[in-house]
Amino acid sequence: MKTISGYNEIKKSGATFTSPLLSNFLASRIIKYISVNGVLKVDDPACGDGALLTAISEKLTEKKIHFELSGSDTSKEYIEKTIRRIEKTFPTIKANIKLKDYIQDRIGTLFNGYACNDIIIANPPYVRTQVLGAEKAQEIAKLYKLKGKIDLYFPFLINMTESLREGGILGVITSNRYLTTKSGAEIRQYLLNNYDVLEIIDLGDTKLFDAAVLPAIFIGRKNPNKEHYDNTAIFKKIYENTTNKKTKLSANSVFDILNSNLSGLYQVDNKKFDYSVGRFQRPLVASEIWQMNTTEETFFIDTINRNKAFSVVDKFKVRVGVKSCADEVFFYDKWKNDEGMPEQDFFREIISQEDITKWTIAKKLKKVIYPHIEINGKKSVLDINFFPHAKAFFLKHKTRLEARTYLINTKRKWYEYWVPQNPKMWEYPKIVFADISVEPRFAIDKTGAIVNGNCYWLAATNEEEENLLYLIVGVANSKVMERYHDLCFNNKLYNGRRRYLSQYVEKYPMPNPKCLYSIRIIEIVKELYSGNKCKKELINYERLIDSLVERAFGLRIE
Repeated sequence: MKTISGYNEIKKSGATFTSPLLSNFLASRIIKYISVNGVLKVDDPACGDGALLTAISEKLTEKKIHFELSGSDTSKEYIEKTIRRIEKTFPTIKANIKLKDYIQDRIGTLFNGYACNDIIIANPPYVRTQVLGAEKAQEIAKLYKLKGKIDLYFPFLINMTESLREGGILGVITSNRYLTTKSGAEIRQYLLNNYDVLEIIDLGDTKLFDAAVLPAIFIGRKNPNKEHYDNTAIFKKIYENTTNKKTKLSANSVFDILNSNLSGLYQVDNKKFDYSVGRFQRPLVASEIWQMNTTEETFFIDTINRNKAFSVVDKFKVRVGVKSCADEVFFYDKWKNDEGMPEQDFFREIISQEDITKWTIAKKLKKVIYPHIEINGKKSVLDINFFPHAKAFFLKHKTRLEARTYLINTKRKWYEYWVPQNPKMWEYPKIVFADISVEPRFAIDKTGAIVNGNCYWLAATNEEEENLLYLIVGVANSKVMERYHDLCFNNKLYNGRRRYLSQYVEKYPMPNPKCLYSIRIIEIVKELYSGNKCKKELINYERLIDSLVERAFGLRIE
C-alpha cells in the first residue's frame, strides 16, 4: 500500500501554523473539561511547529498537572522545530515527537483498541478530494468506509477518536463546512455517536489564522455510550458584519468576544462582528445539519416553520445550471468577422451569476454554443454532420473535448455538455439565483435563456406553478428569508458572502399561497415586474414585501 501522505505541502498554507493566540484560546477551553487521574497523556497528530502542544503545556503547567507529550508530522523541518520548542520551554517534560504519517501509521492498528490519550489537541490539514487525487481519496474512503467527498480531516478525526480513552477530551480545529453541508453528514453523525459535545465554535470569516477555509472548533468528551449523553453543549459563532449597522458593544479583540457570554454586534477596531452564544441542541437525527441558535433565534425559526404551507422542494425541483467542463470551447467569443463560427442554431443566450441582481436579470446576455435540443419531448443533440461550420469548429477543438473522458465513457457525443439539463425546460418561466452572493439575488426569467453552472434555477410548467414563482421570489428576496437562511444554513464565505445551494433553497418554507398576505405579495411582485422601477420605488416595494412576509409567517401580529 502506498503511503497516504502528500498533505505536508498543503499544510504550509497556514492550516498547520495555528497562531499563538488561537492556540492559547483552544487550550484554555480544553483545560476547563479535563479530569486529572495521574499523569495525563497529550497528543497532537499534526503538530506542525508545535504551537498547540506549547499552548496546552503552558495551561497544564499553570495548573500544576503532570503530563506527557506526543506529536507527529510528515515534515522533518516541523518536527525539529517542535522538539527544540518543547525542550527549551518545558525541559523536564517527557515528549515523544516523531516524524511519521499519522494516517498511514495507524492503518495496522485501526480499531484495535489502542486508546491511551487523555487529551488530543489538533489542527489537522484541510485537503479536499480534488487535492488528494482520486487514487488516494479512494484508498482512504475504502479503509475508513467513507462515502461521498473525502476531506483528510475526517480520517484524522476517526484516528484521534480511536486513540482517545473513554472520558478523554478532543479539541480540534477543522473546516466549518461539516456543520451545514450534506457532505458533512457522516462527520456530524460520527461525532455525535462518539462524543458528548462540550463546545462548538464557528469562527466564521474572522481570519484568526491564514487558512484557505473558514474554521470551526469542536471540543468533546469521548463517550461511545449512545444511550447516555450530555446535552448541555455550548455553541458560539462569529462572523464579520459588513453593513452600516451601529454597534452597542465593543471589544479589544475577537478573542475577547469569544470569551464573552453576551450575544450581539461588536466593534473591534474598524471591524464589526455578529456574535451569538447559546446551547447546542442535539438533533433527533445525528446526520442532520447542526443549527446553533439562541432562544430568540429558535423561536423565530419555529414560528416560520409552524406557519409554512409547503417547502420549495414540495412543488419544484431546484436544478444547477449547465456545466460544459470545457467553457473555453463552448463559451468562446473571440470570433474575427464571424470567421469559424458555428451556425446560429448552436447559439443560446446564457444567464450567469454576474447577470443577476435582486429581482432582475440583465437585458443583454452573452451567447454561448449549446448543441442540445428537444425533439418530440426527448433530449437530443444537434447532428454536426448537417452543420459544416459547427463541425469544423468542434473538430478544431476535438482533442480538448475528448479529454473529458468521463463524458466519453458514458457513450455520449464528444461535443455535448457534461450537464446540459433538459433543453425543453428553458422555455418555461423560471426563477434563477446566484450560487454565491452577499444578498439574496432571486429573479424571474421568461426569455428562454439557458442558465450557467454558477447559478441554480427552478421552472414553472403551468399557470398555477407560475403564480407560485412570484410568491417564492418575493419571499426568497425578503429580509425574513435572509435571516432564516443564515440561521438554518449558516454556510458563509469571506466578506459576508453566502452560499445559496440547492440543498438550502429547496428547504425554504413558503406561506399559504391563498392567504391574504401571500396574495398581496404575488400582486406586488407582479407589479414590480410590470415595468422599470426607479430606486425609490423599488425600496418601497421591498419594504412592503418584507412587511407582508412577516405577517404571512405570523412574525408580526396585527
